[in-house]
Amino acid sequence: MFGKFATVFKIPELRQKILLTLALLFVYRMGFFITLPIINQELLRENFKNMQEGTLGHALKVVELFSASSFGNSTIFGLGIMPYISASIIFQLLGVTYPPLEKLQKEGPAGQRKINEYTRYATVVLCFVQSFLWVKYLGRMDKNVILPDCDGLFTTLVAATTMTAGTILLMWIGEQIDEYGIGNGISLLIMAGILARMPKATMELLDPAFRNGIQLGSERGIEKLLVLGVLFVGVIFAVVAITQGQRRIQTQSAKHVRGRRVWGGQRQFLPLRVNQAGVMPIIFASSLLMFPYFAMQWLSSLEYFSQSTFLQQMTQAFGSDKGYVYNICYIALIYFFCYFWTAITFNPKDMANNLRDHGSFIPGHRPGKRTADYLEKVMVRITYVGAAFLAIVAVIPTIIASVLTIDFSIASFYGGTGLLIVVSVGLDLVQKIDSHLVMRNYQGLLES
Repeated sequence: MFGKFATVFKIPELRQKILLTLALLFVYRMGFFITLPIINQELLRENFKNMQEGTLGHALKVVELFSASSFGNSTIFGLGIMPYISASIIFQLLGVTYPPLEKLQKEGPAGQRKINEYTRYATVVLCFVQSFLWVKYLGRMDKNVILPDCDGLFTTLVAATTMTAGTILLMWIGEQIDEYGIGNGISLLIMAGILARMPKATMELLDPAFRNGIQLGSERGIEKLLVLGVLFVGVIFAVVAITQGQRRIQTQSAKHVRGRRVWGGQRQFLPLRVNQAGVMPIIFASSLLMFPYFAMQWLSSLEYFSQSTFLQQMTQAFGSDKGYVYNICYIALIYFFCYFWTAITFNPKDMANNLRDHGSFIPGHRPGKRTADYLEKVMVRITYVGAAFLAIVAVIPTIIASVLTIDFSIASFYGGTGLLIVVSVGLDLVQKIDSHLVMRNYQGLLES
C-alpha cells in the first residue's frame, strides 16, 4: 500500500496537481483564523453555545457541515461555500423549468461556461444579501456582539463586503482545484472543513474518559465507546456499499453488416446509481424543518393563540431534534426530496432516446416510450432504497446523542451526514487518482 502511495508522487504531473491542491486547501484553512474586526468573538461564541440545543442550533450545525463554514467565529470565510452551492442548485432547477437555460445546457461546453458565469453573478448577490442580514442578526441577537464604535451602516456594509469577498475567494479556490488540481474542488473544501473539526470532536468525546475513567456506567464508559466504534465502522461500510452500488441494466447494440463484416451486437450495461440524489435531500430537509418551528413560535407569541396548548406542544416538538415528531417529518422530507432531486437529475426519456440514437436497446423492451417507462420504474424502486439509507444516516446522530447523552456535533462525525460526505468525496478522490495511474500503466490504489 505504501509503495502505491509512493508511486503517486513519482509521476510529475500528478504530484504537481496534488501539491497545488494541498496548498490551496491550506489557504482555505488559514482564512478561518482571520476574524471580522467589528465582532466580539468571545461573546459570540458564548451566545452560540446557548443555541446548541433545539432546531435552530441543529440546523446551523448541518449548514456548517455542508457549507465548509463556522458560524461560531465570524471570519472572512464565515459564509463558507454555501451561497455558491445555492446558486448552482437554483440554476440547475431553472435548467429544467426555464427554456432559455435548458437551451444553453444543450449547447455543450460553450453553454455551460455561460451558465457558470451567471452562477458566479448570482453567488455575489446571494453572498452580499446573506452576509448583510447575518451581521444585522448578530446585532439583534446581542447588542454587545457588535463592538460599540462599529454599530453603523458603513461598518455593516464593510463586513458584508469582506464576507462576500471571502466566499468569492473560496469559489475561485474550488475552480482552481478543478482546473489545475486533482479535481472536485468544492467537495474537497467541504470535506476539509469536516475533517478539520474531527480532532476537536474526538477530544471532546474522550476528555471525560481521561478524567473519570472508562468503567461501565460512567459518562464515557467503555460500552459507549464500543458502540460508537462499531457504528463508525458500520456506517463507513454502508456508505461505501451504497455509494458504489449500481443497478446494472443490460443493453445490446444492433448488428450492422458492412461488406463481409458484422459490426455491433455487443452486450453492455447501463449503470443506475442507487443513491442518485447524493446528500442534497438531507440539506433540503434539515433546512425546511426550521420553518414550522419559527412559524409556530410566532403564532404562539400572538395574543389570540397565546393560550393554545396545541401550538405550544407542536412548537416544543419541532423545537427539539430528539423527538419522534421531528424525526418522522425529517424522514418523510428526505424521501420526498430524494424522489424530487432524482426526477430533476435523471431523465428516462432522454436516456431512452440516446440509446435509440446510438443503435442500442434493452432486451425485452421496445425503444422509445417502453424503454423510458422501464427505466423510470427501475429508478423509482432503487431510489426507495437510497432514500431509506439517507434517512437512516441522517437520524443516527440524533439517536446517538439522545441515547448515549453525547453532543450532536460529536455524534454527527461518528455515524451521520459528515461521515457520509467524507467517505463519498474520499472515494471520488481515490478514483480520480486511479484514473491518472491507470492511464500511465501503473497499478491503481484500489487494485489488489
